[in-house]
Amino acid sequence: MQLLRGVWAPSAAAGCVLLLLLLHGHVLREGQLAAGSCEIVLLDRDSSQPRRTIARQTARCACRKGQIAGTTRARPACVDVHIVWTRRWCEMTPCLDQEGCDLLVNRSGWTCTQPGGRVKTTTSGM
Repeated sequence: MQLLRGVWAPSAAAGCVLLLLLLHGHVLREGQLAAGSCEIVLLDRDSSQPRRTIARQTARCACRKGQIAGTTRARPACVDVHIVWTRRWCEMTPCLDQEGCDLLVNRSGWTCTQPGGRVKTTTSGM
């Protein structure tokens, strides 16, 4: 009986410590993003003007070294930092596959033109 108690008590204590470490690790990771990923945290649409919708989006990203938050295929994504610094927006492939990308004249953003002629204009918050 003494031997059983001597083995069981340390095993139970070790199991409790392991469980606490696992729970603590889960709490620390909760709310964190995987490296190289983004999520939309705020999306606001204003359709008060005829034939025009203004959408503002805020994203949270956990980018790797050499990357910065950008847009790929109309979704927030981590892109090469040099694309943003040099404002070569179309190099990050911001438009959907069937859309064409063009830089705005002042390089403050880009337009995505759909096959039917509809144009989506995006300006950078920089």
